[in-house]
Amino acid sequence: MSPIVIEPKPLHVLMTADTVGGVWTYAVDLARGLASRDVRTTLAVLGPAPNARQVAAAASIPGLTLMELGGVLDWTATDSADVDLQGIRLAMLAAELRPDILHLNSPALGANARFPCPVVAGCHSCVGTWWSAVKGEPPMPKDLAWRAALKTRGYAAADLLLAPSQAFATATQAEHGLAVLPRVVLNGRPQPIEAPRPVSAPSGPFAFTAGRLWDEGKGMSVLDKAAAQLSLPIFAAGTLCGPNDAKVRLRHVKPLGHLSETEMAGWFASQPIFVSTAFYEPFGLAVLEAAMAACPMVLSDIPTFRELWDGCAFFVTPGDAQGFADAVEGVAKDAARRSELGDAARRRAAAYSLDGMIDGTLAVYRELVAAADLRRSMM
Repeated sequence: MSPIVIEPKPLHVLMTADTVGGVWTYAVDLARGLASRDVRTTLAVLGPAPNARQVAAAASIPGLTLMELGGVLDWTATDSADVDLQGIRLAMLAAELRPDILHLNSPALGANARFPCPVVAGCHSCVGTWWSAVKGEPPMPKDLAWRAALKTRGYAAADLLLAPSQAFATATQAEHGLAVLPRVVLNGRPQPIEAPRPVSAPSGPFAFTAGRLWDEGKGMSVLDKAAAQLSLPIFAAGTLCGPNDAKVRLRHVKPLGHLSETEMAGWFASQPIFVSTAFYEPFGLAVLEAAMAACPMVLSDIPTFRELWDGCAFFVTPGDAQGFADAVEGVAKDAARRSELGDAARRRAAAYSLDGMIDGTLAVYRELVAAADLRRSMM
């Protein structure tokens, strides 16, 4: 008699996202991959509305429903009541949609709300680990302390936590006093699209960085000081002002503003020396994109980058502007070294695949759904 094979039921995931930073990229990549595995996603967008390009990206994903919840982001809210209100609105939406899983990319929303399904909370970043890495000294200001406390309660209320690197999982557990280490599912990105070299890109060696330039944790002031000492230009893609009124002024790095995916692909295809002077980085999607394009990389010597890129990048002590200048200048003058670093980065990047991220996340979803089904059957 042939064994009975029970196929996993199709899943419906309610996932939160915002349009400001890397969480949007993560959520859209994940939703697209989940769609190819017969998983339907409702993407609840918090904070600023998606722009036309983001709406088009969401519309291209089969079975994805985009819902704009608006309101404030937990890290721009004026007090905890604003965050609690967002949590209540999300709980009402979950009660209406009855998803199999809530993937909460803003875990603070779960601090004081309860949901009718298992909750996976994404540990993408938090003010507590940010403060420890960037400032290093207690006490944390009151305006950040209440946010950190909400995040701790949100983590505690979730059924399972996901972190994009072992280093950040460890930092998150220590910062929030977690009994269980977050599950590590490494981030991934799709293969880069083909794009023409930007007309403004120099013909010779140059350096490049990308990200939330306004975030103090990215160390742009360090890179700007390093740029003043270099014989080659450094370009930066990203915004200089954040939604929380944070901003950075660049005197020597050449800002490019926000670039589209195609524009970014063109800059990476030019194989610049990619530089990250970050003090704080839970994973670093831009670093992965640079590595996938075989860009030689000069990175801050922080735990996340050591974990992910040790052996295939040049590391510099965080905050050492002269060290970064010397490293970039040295790599720029050595074509063989640039090629060696770029090839090593591309080989390592293959380990951080989009399929790996999707399969790892889907396995967590199915684990929690199975556990919830078992609990219901025993009631």
